[in-house]
Formats: sequence, structure tokens, C-alpha cells
Amino acid sequence: LLSLGTGTTSEFDKTHTAEETAKWGALQWMLVIQQMTEAASSYMTDYYLSTVFQDLHSQNNYLRVQENALTGTTTKADDASGANMELLAQVGENLLKKPVSKDNPETYEEALKRFAKLLSDRKKLRANKTSY
Repeated sequence: LLSLGTGTTSEFDKTHTAEETAKWGALQWMLVIQQMTEAASSYMTDYYLSTVFQDLHSQNNYLRVQENALTGTTTKADDASGANMELLAQVGENLLKKPVSKDNPETYEEALKRFAKLLSDRKKLRANKTSY
């Protein structure tokens, strides 16, 4: 299973003072709650899937690809400008060089190549079985 995320921001790393949050209206609080819920949902889905694949001794058959530190215009899903597309391409290039996790030093580039080979080998195996 190759799970492709749309990326997240590092918004939750920011801290806010009581004075700031005291000025927030209902809309601001709703947006913060929505962001937290979406982030938790994404994290929990990844956690559960990862756990299931580990329990089945198939952890090499699951890969989540997600950039967790988007900033600026790269966080806007509706910005299809040429400049933003170039920034997103750079984010993707940089992500390929990052380790999959702190527990897995394999880079995303290495993991995706491994996944592609695994899928190719399985397709060849299926093709050979159907040719009999």
C-alpha cells in the first residue's frame, strides 16, 4: 500500500499566548479545531495502517509519503500558479532525500524505488501465472 499525503504545515509547532487566543472569535477557534482534527485523523490512519502491516509481518508493503513542514503558498491547495508549482516540485525533490522516519533511515527515494520493483516483480509473477 502506497499512501500519498497532501502535506501538512508546521502550524501546530506555533505557540500562542493567552492574550492572543483571548481575542480569537468563534471562526478562529473552529479553524484551529478543524486543523487539529484533520491532523489527528491523518496521523491516526497512518498509525493504524502501519500497525496492521507490522502485525502481518508485511511492514515493507506499506509506505506513507507525506511532507509535514509545508510553508507559505505551498499550503494552499487552490494555488496552481507556475511559481507555486515550481515550489511544490522543489518540496517533492527535497522530500525524496529525507529519511522515511526516525526508525527507518531509508530515504523516500530508496523506498519508492523498492516499492516500484516490488510492484513490477508482482506484475511479472501474475503475468507468468496467467500464461499457463
